[in-house]
Amino acid sequence: MTELHILRVFCDADGGAGNALGVVLDGGAVPGEPARQALAAELGFSETVFVDDPTQGRVDIYTPSVRLPFAGHPLVGTGWLLRREGLAPDVLRPPAGDVPVRQDAEFSWIRGRAEWAAGRNTRRYDSVAEVDALPTPPEGTGWLYAWAWQDETAGLVRARAFPRRGDSIAEDEATGAAALVLTSELGRALDIRQGVGSQILTRPHGDDTIEVGGRVALEGTRPL
Repeated sequence: MTELHILRVFCDADGGAGNALGVVLDGGAVPGEPARQALAAELGFSETVFVDDPTQGRVDIYTPSVRLPFAGHPLVGTGWLLRREGLAPDVLRPPAGDVPVRQDAEFSWIRGRAEWAAGRNTRRYDSVAEVDALPTPPEGTGWLYAWAWQDETAGLVRARAFPRRGDSIAEDEATGAAALVLTSELGRALDIRQGVGSQILTRPHGDDTIEVGGRVALEGTRPL
């Protein structure tokens, strides 16, 4: 029987918050894009991942309404889960390209490129209070990553994410791809506090890649 693993990715230091993620380790049990898209819509998580080849790290990522070539929190979570299951590829392979993965103490990391997250627009606000006061979602169209400095010297950012796709995800609790874009724009490492309390860490590298990391927790499993 095929199982669904339910994770929370980018948890806080106490193991709370984090963005929900569904992972189907036996991706072959749900063949074809229409069936996978239908299951992702039924589950309603920000993203659902289908692992097609755990040894080679081949994965397929879906929101409730679209298939994604790259996404941050699904890859961080899937890398962590594969390691937990004794299947620890050094690279995950979504359609966008090869994504190195690693574990560093309590943090799971991926390494990607800002162009893989094209279409996520950032907007700076003058204060944390302004970001916190935004409606869900704000007026307008297109993917919005709203942010403000909480402590610019320390690289501490307050952020909220609004896909504005018209599906069931009005606000994304923790968004690694958007964090990667913001890091590329600012050119520095960040400690991002997103949503109700999630934590995302980023580190830019000289080869135009950026690491995105965070804590992962297993909520449980259930049959599909």
